[in-house]
Amino acid sequence: MFLTRHRDENAVLVSLIKPLATQLGFVHTLMPEVRVVSACNTVARMPQIYEPSLMVIAQGSKLAYLGQRTLEYGAGHYLVQALSVPFECETFASEDMPLLGVAISIDRAVLGELVLAMGLDPERSAVAQTPESMTSAVLDDEMRQAVERLLRCLHDPLECRIMGRARLREVLFAALRGPQASVLRALVEQQGQFARVAASLSHLHEHFAEPLNVETLARCANMSASTFHEHFKRSTLLSPVQYLKRLRLLRAQQLLLSEGLGVAQVAERVGYQSTSQFSREYKRYFERSPGHEGAGC
Repeated sequence: MFLTRHRDENAVLVSLIKPLATQLGFVHTLMPEVRVVSACNTVARMPQIYEPSLMVIAQGSKLAYLGQRTLEYGAGHYLVQALSVPFECETFASEDMPLLGVAISIDRAVLGELVLAMGLDPERSAVAQTPESMTSAVLDDEMRQAVERLLRCLHDPLECRIMGRARLREVLFAALRGPQASVLRALVEQQGQFARVAASLSHLHEHFAEPLNVETLARCANMSASTFHEHFKRSTLLSPVQYLKRLRLLRAQQLLLSEGLGVAQVAERVGYQSTSQFSREYKRYFERSPGHEGAGC
């Protein structure tokens, strides 16, 4: 009985996502904060990065590898990506059973408003330990219904314009009442180290092609350089320098795949002064040269 109900509920999400998935990969919707994703074949483990988001899977499954952790998020689960941390992902799908999901951006301003409105004092609810930047959870009834209402809204331009923001808030509200609420609260704890690292990551993502150093990022986080380095690595599993290098390479891959630019153009656009150094580091990270980039995840 439970499994039948579970399949039926997933079928509703599938029916709402499928018409929006007009091509493979990530597809924008009427709301810039919401994208649907689809895949029709298994994709081997490969580097990836997501913006802070909730990734709800309706059909198919993915495995995320972050450090020593492996997270499975398949049909009826959602991934909480609290920080934009480079990881590796593996996709399981087929023509008969394509992967279908929806990615919902996490708006920290809205999240903060909800935490205060819910009476969850972000200063007093700080967790003692650094929360995991990536976690998965079962899609409970409240979260599922909120996602369904958001997806239905995306099928109606008028409803989307009038009710879209409210539907997004409802999804974040449901997530704040779910099993991974603590990591979401940590994002808005202004005195917390996790939120400060998140602020530095926002700056880094906006200026990744520019010369950056630890001192500049530490100032964004309002920390000393040594304290910042410690908490940054604890939250992302990478040093700031390692993170910046991976972010540049991942952005370069996106440019190569989506815009058809030459290797030298891409290298310059993501902040490399030497095309040969870019090519070496790209090949070391992706195990193929940038000039032979193929289809990705």
